[in-house]
Amino acid sequence: MSSRRSRSRQSGASRISDDQIADLVSRLQQLIPEIRNRRSDKVSASKVLQETCNYIRSLHREVDDLSDRLSELLESTDSDSAQAAIIRSLLM
Repeated sequence: MSSRRSRSRQSGASRISDDQIADLVSRLQQLIPEIRNRRSDKVSASKVLQETCNYIRSLHREVDDLSDRLSELLESTDSDSAQAAIIRSLLM
């Protein structure tokens, strides 16, 4: 057992079982398109976590890009128009 795990158990911190970890990794595996679309069901937990981080980063980039596009669209519309109000509400 690693020293980190034994310290956690000794400190009385909230404990999570190996089965719970396996279940959470399995849930993540179903949510991440890069993994979900693979033919093989056997993916290591570290790979699932790595792909999850990559996916979250890509979602952040997509949100930033969409926000930039909305900002550009807002700049090109009449600031008092209904369209501008909708765009402003999306940016908030």
